[in-house]
Amino acid sequence: MSIDKALMERSGGKCELCGSEEGLTAYTVAPKDEAIVICSTCAASIEDPTQNEKHWNCLHDSMWSTEPAVQVMAFRLLTKLGAQDQLDMMYLEDDVRAWAEEGLADESVEPTRDSNGNILNEGDSVTIIKDLPVKGAGFTAKQGTTVKNIRMAPGDPTHIQGRVNGTMIFLKTEFLKKL
Repeated sequence: MSIDKALMERSGGKCELCGSEEGLTAYTVAPKDEAIVICSTCAASIEDPTQNEKHWNCLHDSMWSTEPAVQVMAFRLLTKLGAQDQLDMMYLEDDVRAWAEEGLADESVEPTRDSNGNILNEGDSVTIIKDLPVKGAGFTAKQGTTVKNIRMAPGDPTHIQGRVNGTMIFLKTEFLKKL
């Protein structure tokens, strides 16, 4: 991605993460359409910072940037590196923190899979492969029962929500087969 004049002026002709002047390029900080200037070294390991951990010592300085997009990248990289001490020192406005965490969530979400390893999506139909006693509802969800229009359990790829016998229940995906 080429660097526009305003972005180059803001960065001072340097990588906004490490300060290098070599191999500069623009990097879009998803999901917003804002860019920062990064060098070729940062670009090579930005997706997996653990492959070049020593390089990322530069984040001790760049985490204090006044530019929100730089703060977001520093937060995400420090999170991936497990640098909790630096994260504890970092102050982010609420909207900037939400932006930073939104990008992390997208990267780390495991897909929800059925007992055969097929990926399940909102609205799919599944079949129960084993009789399951439903706690608190007083009935057993029988093997072979079809559950239509499933919903994903928020933050838990091992469960889904579905309606069985007119009751909305959580079901473990290990007992389900996608139709």
